[in-house]
Parts: sequence; structure tokens; C-alpha cells
Amino acid sequence: MRLTKISTRTGDEGKTGLGDGSRVGKDSLRIAAIGDVDELNSSIGLVLSEHLPDGLKAPLVAIQHDLFELGAELCLPGQSRIGANHVSRIDENLEKANARLSPLREFVLPGGARSAALCHLARTVCRRAERSLVALSGIEQVGPESLRYLNRLSDFLFVLARLLNKESGNGDVLWQPRAC
Repeated sequence: MRLTKISTRTGDEGKTGLGDGSRVGKDSLRIAAIGDVDELNSSIGLVLSEHLPDGLKAPLVAIQHDLFELGAELCLPGQSRIGANHVSRIDENLEKANARLSPLREFVLPGGARSAALCHLARTVCRRAERSLVALSGIEQVGPESLRYLNRLSDFLFVLARLLNKESGNGDVLWQPRAC
């Protein structure tokens, strides 16, 4: 299906259509989850607009496609489009990136190189999308692999931010606890 007309005016009264033809309120948990996943995909697009070290762009592009699949899954209630293979791919990327880093001994603040800061921002959006999916799963069926995928993705984005800071030559921005 291709969209030839973007402005349909069918949502002017606070309802929107799902892929199965049903209409739901724009304030429903399902639409909130779809929006959060879309925002996450856009955040990753912003990370991709930065200069990235070799080998880091392809996993993020694949993740964008996965997130589009997740959005389609959410748009079509009862479907599962994110499977164990998607989670395994995130786990593999996580292991590869983490192997390039020294063990974490301190808390890390979001920041450092611009690309790393954007990756931290994408991580926080990912956590929100995960919370939205968990909330939706409390009232409707949600693919269990989709929940696992978002949980692992936020971990990957954290490790990727650390790697981007390392590659930039700046290193992590560490929390400096202060006595009150």
C-alpha cells in the first residue's frame, strides 16, 4: 500500500485508523506506543546523520528497519513481526560493541561527543517506548519478542554511546558524586 494523499482529514476528531481498518482514539495506549517507536526511529535517524566510525552505521540502519516492523506490528493488532532473530541480532551487536570497551566502574552521564549524546537521547526515547509497550501489554496482546527487543536495544544504545565517546578520543563523561 502506498500513500498518495497525506492529509485525509479523517483524524480531525481525535481518532485514527489502524492497519486492520479499526479506529481508535489518538490517546490510546496503542497509539502512544506507535508514536514512541516512531520517535525512537527518528532519534536513531539523528544519530545516523552524524559521522560514525566504520561498522557502526549498518547496525543502526538495520535497527531503523526493525523499528518500522515494530510499528507495523503495533498498527496491526494480533500480529508479531519482531522475532527472536531480531533480538539475537541486537545481542550480537551489543557483544561486539561491548568487547571494544573497558569494564564500566563508574556511572556515566549522557554527553561527550555529539554522536554519543544523541545516542544517549535515543536510549532514553527507547526506554519510554519500552514503558509504553509494557503499559499496552497490560491490556492487550503484545509480542513478547518486541518487549525483549526494546529492552536490549536500550542497552545497545548505551554501549554504543560509550563506544562513540571512546572513538572520539573523549571517553565517557563520568558522574562525580558530591556530598550534600
